[in-house]
Amino acid sequence: MKKNTLATSLRHLIWGSALALALPFTLNAQEIERAAPEAAGFSSAGVQALADGMRAAVDDGNLAGVVSALLRDGKLVHLDAYGYQDVENQIPVTEDTIFRIFSMTKPVTGVALMMLVEEGKLTLDDAVSRHIPELANLQVAIEDGPGGFPVTEPARHEMTVRELMSHTGGLTYGMFSRSQVDSMYVSANILDGNGTLKDMIDKLARIPLRQQPGSLWHYSVSVDVQGYLVEVLSGQTFEEFLQERLFTPLGMVDTGFGVPDNKRDRFANMYQSTPDGLQAPGDALGGDYPDPATFFGGGGGLVSTIGDYMKFTQMLSNGGELNGVRILSPQSVETMRTNQLPAGMAEIPGYPGNQFGVDFAIVADPARNNGMSVGSYWWWGIGGTWFWIDPVENLTFIGMIQNRNLMYARQLQAISKELVYGAITERK
Repeated sequence: MKKNTLATSLRHLIWGSALALALPFTLNAQEIERAAPEAAGFSSAGVQALADGMRAAVDDGNLAGVVSALLRDGKLVHLDAYGYQDVENQIPVTEDTIFRIFSMTKPVTGVALMMLVEEGKLTLDDAVSRHIPELANLQVAIEDGPGGFPVTEPARHEMTVRELMSHTGGLTYGMFSRSQVDSMYVSANILDGNGTLKDMIDKLARIPLRQQPGSLWHYSVSVDVQGYLVEVLSGQTFEEFLQERLFTPLGMVDTGFGVPDNKRDRFANMYQSTPDGLQAPGDALGGDYPDPATFFGGGGGLVSTIGDYMKFTQMLSNGGELNGVRILSPQSVETMRTNQLPAGMAEIPGYPGNQFGVDFAIVADPARNNGMSVGSYWWWGIGGTWFWIDPVENLTFIGMIQNRNLMYARQLQAISKELVYGAITERK
């Protein structure tokens, strides 16, 4: 994708201005109120620099399109959509574009399970096997063994729900580390999109844990297991539970595990930034998300729009409530954004200055996190989407792209943080 011509850039600038004018109708003014930057403690120049910084990635040919939003005190200060959801057919990205949010599904799943904790269906210190007996008495790998099967020992304790929700339960993903257990995950096709969550559990029951429960943080399929826990405890499919208990009450009308035919024209293409420009990704993560789906992946299966995810994050920022709809208690939200790492683990590997709560990373050191306040909670998706909630400054930022260049996505996240905090004129 070559740099935009002046005419194209002007057209997008006009499009972005039109978005701001049309906002009360497209994002439901009764739910998300708009505020001028100065009224929310930002400078207009700083907010414009934020928009320009996100747009520059498109103009430089590294992104097809980007949608970003900034809220403070529950009011929308910035919403910008720039570039294309479909470069080949020159279809502009808009605030209604549907994105694969991948691991930004995880906080949604965490909220769902915390709802059941509040109802007394389980506690965070329950053994997972109390509710999923298939996962009882799992062995733990201790070293490589013959024939691709590791030497094992018994688990020192059954993994708990708390460990499951903080990636410390001993599970893995099969794709982010190398071990015989990871290879067994790959061979079993643990996250088979044509299967079900129960199929996943049956496979996990036959594979040892990668490490002892509670011993370390290791990114894993834990949140997909959480989705199955929701099914067991609620008596509904995970999809039905989310729709009935979370998406409908919050008005998240475009969030789900598949994209129906009548919304396909709003579904963004996935791209990969390369030295030769934007190309189709070289893996299966640009999938077409058929509707209906069968595998309701709690770890990465959802699609959403920036407007829908804005409602979800604002509910959390409000302590579990949005527009009179109570999803969680403030105490449950506080638990989710409280460090759950094992004793002796200062931070999560690969994310300097961050601890981990319940399906969120938590900032412990602002100096290593582009100025985010201590206690800010956040996560991102492998397709490029990202968000954070800063409870000190009472702000939320959401960015949505579809690009499989992870290094570039991380750079864009850092830029967004620097520009957001650089735009603040009134600190809390």
